[in-house]
Formats: sequence, structure tokens, C-alpha cells
Amino acid sequence: MPEKPPAKSDQIYEFLRRAIVRLDMEPGSAILEKDIGERFDVSRTPVREALQRLAEEDLVNIYPHSGTFVSRISFKVAEEGFILRRALEIESVRKACERISEVESAQLNAIIARMRVILKEDRLEDYLEVDDAFHAAIARISGYPRIWKFITLAKVHLDRMRQLSAPVPGHLAEVTEQHAAIAQALQRRNATQSELAMRVHLDSSFAVMAGMYDDKAALFSDASDDSNSTSRGDVVTMRRRQ
Repeated sequence: MPEKPPAKSDQIYEFLRRAIVRLDMEPGSAILEKDIGERFDVSRTPVREALQRLAEEDLVNIYPHSGTFVSRISFKVAEEGFILRRALEIESVRKACERISEVESAQLNAIIARMRVILKEDRLEDYLEVDDAFHAAIARISGYPRIWKFITLAKVHLDRMRQLSAPVPGHLAEVTEQHAAIAQALQRRNATQSELAMRVHLDSSFAVMAGMYDDKAALFSDASDDSNSTSRGDVVTMRRRQ
């Protein structure tokens, strides 16, 4: 029996979510229900259902009688997502080290090869999805695939910071080599080295993202909140010590 196509509201949700995370829709920009409805040839009901789901993820702000807007990035929420992600990914990589097979090792290497192609072709906007595929694969190998589902829910604002940092010269090339180091440690079944490689990767990546905060303050909802300055400084200092 053929699978039913996704409901229109699901299609709209996925379309808008991807556009927001990839920064195709800039933080603070207006979302017009009429335009979305015309694009998908639907009434406003499925559009509003999709927007409500996005609002629950803090990706859009809905103001009655005023309109709907792409939310600005929250550094605080992104940092919270990073902390949750790091804790879960470190456990995931240690478990994966106990279970990884030659076939699964080859799958990780194939994903890294795709990353290198993306960099060679300068398709930086596509890197994030392949990056996620690498980490999701480790979660599957660990035997706890739902870990990645929880991480995905926690890292929405973090993902937009990841996309924002993609054009930083040399950043994604360094990230790719860090992925390779993780894969090599897993292949050797060295749990300590696997965990260390994952820590270095996640911490240094977040340090680069945190460095974007001041340069792109207009895209952040908490740009004027001085309470973030300490955590940003700590992250950068942590990276320098590694």
C-alpha cells in the first residue's frame, strides 16, 4: 500500500523550517500567510497550523493583528542547546565506539567524502545537512537513535548560528578534519579518544559561532543583554586553551 503524501500543513512546516534554519528567511523578516497559501495552493488553515508549530519551537513570533515574523536568534537558547547537545553526543560517541562495524565505519567515511565535495564546490549552505547526517549516523551506531531526535529539538537556534558561521574562512574545512578525527577514533574503538575528539569538535565549533554574535548583533534577540558576555568570553577562552 503506497504511503500517503504528507499533509499540506506538514509540507509547509518543513519548507518554512528549512528556510529559517538555513537563513534563507532572515531573522526579523515578515511571513505573509497569503503568500505561503498561494505558493502551496491552500487556505490559511494549514498555513496557520504550520506557523503554530514553528512558534512552539521559537522559530517565529506571532503577533495578533500585527503579523508573523521570523524570530531573531537567541544566544541564550542556542547556548542551552549546545550544552544539551554536547552531553548527549559525548555519551552517543562512547556507545558507538563499542558497537561500530566495518560497514558503519565506511558509511561515516562516505559522509565525510560528501563534506569534502561540498567544500570543493563551495556549496557552504548545504554543509549543515551533511554535518547533521554524520552526527545522526553516530547516534544510530550507538544503538540509541532517539538521541539525535532530542538533539534536533534542542538545537534549533544553535543551527541558525551554525549556518551563520559557515562562511568563516577555513571553519568548515577544520570541522571536516575534526569529523575525520572522530571517525578514525571510532574505527580504532578508542572510547577515550572518541570522546576527546567529539569534545574538541563541539567546543571549538561553538567558539566560532559565539564569535559571530557581536558582528551580527541585529540578528539576535538578546544582543543588548550583557549577561551573555561572560559565557561568550568563556567559550572563546576555552577554545584558545585547546
